[in-house]
Amino acid sequence: MKVPLLDLRPQLAALRPEILEAVTRIIDSTGYILGPEVIDFEKKIAGYCGTDEAIGVSSGTDALLAALMSLDIGPGDLVLTTPYTFFATMGTILRVGAKPLFVDIEPASFNIDPEAVEQALDTDRSSGRRIKAIMPVHLYGQCADMQRIGALAQRYEIPVIEDAAQAIGAEYPFVEGEKVTWKRAGALGLCGCFSFFPSKNLGGIGDGGMITTSDAAFADIVRSNRNHGAEPKYYHSRVGGNFRLDPIQAAVLSVKLEHLESWHAGRRRNAALYRQYFQEAGLVDNPVKLPEAVYAASAGAEQHNHHVYNQFVILVPERDTLREYLQQHSIGSEIYYPLSLHQQECLYAENYQQFSYPVAEHAAAHSLALPIFPELTPEQLSYVVETVEQFYRTR
Repeated sequence: MKVPLLDLRPQLAALRPEILEAVTRIIDSTGYILGPEVIDFEKKIAGYCGTDEAIGVSSGTDALLAALMSLDIGPGDLVLTTPYTFFATMGTILRVGAKPLFVDIEPASFNIDPEAVEQALDTDRSSGRRIKAIMPVHLYGQCADMQRIGALAQRYEIPVIEDAAQAIGAEYPFVEGEKVTWKRAGALGLCGCFSFFPSKNLGGIGDGGMITTSDAAFADIVRSNRNHGAEPKYYHSRVGGNFRLDPIQAAVLSVKLEHLESWHAGRRRNAALYRQYFQEAGLVDNPVKLPEAVYAASAGAEQHNHHVYNQFVILVPERDTLREYLQQHSIGSEIYYPLSLHQQECLYAENYQQFSYPVAEHAAAHSLALPIFPELTPEQLSYVVETVEQFYRTR
């Protein structure tokens, strides 16, 4: 039996007529830069995320970059973030001339640890360093602890840029007394930055991204920055970039957005089946640590996207050997991520390797993503678990 890490063909087959009609409409319009399709999609995403504004950009990476540029973050500034995420989180900070200030992650969620954030902010205030933004990442489709992070950001008057590349639709429960209010990723800080890379829960047919915000003045700066800082045309008060969302991507993504909630539900269904099968196999906790849905017990979680499972990541011993074994049995997997960001070669000259983030480093050495896309069958999921069980039975 074959179980690929990701197979987009079933999704495409179901939507092919609508997608072809949308693409043909753009081609026939001869309007290939921004335009009504982008504006329409921006409105849909703003409504979906619960923000006043959404600005389409060329990729998730450019969403982060444009957000940093629009806050005038640059040389001498620090951005507080996680060392355990995709390179773009750090890369965009470096590209504007700032430096990342890493703090460790929580072992349960893989997301940035609010206690470590608070310690870093306290140190910043006493040392005179310049933390200009906090950039939490909602890793694997589960929001960081935004109530605690947001309270700290408000106390220290520092904006929050949500790296929500893997988490469109993910919801977070804000608790006030006995009342729980759920809000979506992208509406939890000053702005949210999304990626529509094809492997995402809402994926395009190429690169694409979005910035959401309810700050109208910030949105205006982002719109200017995505088009070379021009406002009006050919008049440049700032230096931006070419960060425009392609209308073909906007049209295709509008088609797919109508199905996103059912795809989220399918991923959660698959995650539940994995938990059942791993439990029945007697593998839970030893040797397999399953991902924790940390908000699943919150009031109303069953009606909300407490986790959207862009990835289903387990922690295991002998990770690399297990991955080879799965490959031999036609099962796809991936390592997200084999190095913490402070261990990357491009930072050697900055001497970041002197620092240690033990939870992130442990995750990098033991994490393995299993197939989780919504079109997987129970038989395929069972085969994955059976193969993992066979591997450890022979050790």
